[in-house]
Amino acid sequence: MANQMAEVSSILQEWSGVKARLEELFHERNHENTRELMQRGIDLFVQFLYFSNEKALQLDRSIPFIQFDLKPVNIEERFAFIKSRPSLFHSFRQLSELMVEQEKLFVKNNIIKKSSKPKA
Repeated sequence: MANQMAEVSSILQEWSGVKARLEELFHERNHENTRELMQRGIDLFVQFLYFSNEKALQLDRSIPFIQFDLKPVNIEERFAFIKSRPSLFHSFRQLSELMVEQEKLFVKNNIIKKSSKPKA
């Protein structure tokens, strides 16, 4: 559990930096330079999705969204949109929202786990 929390914390911290830089680029309307950072953000979301669902990370194949218990609503459609148009501002907003929603699900799940453990 502590290792999972450390991994998630690291992912969210890196996302914070990527997000801030993307906000700058989109504010400057510098869409040409967003693709690489958006790809990093997408990779971070995928890592977060796997870690928060306690699954082994598998980047070499398609993402089996159906296997995840903790996932944002309409993740398949939203993720496909982001992947197909990574340099759009709307894709950035969707990715940001997916990260926020996944974090809320992760935190809620951890609270439920902690409260359901018998007290020693």
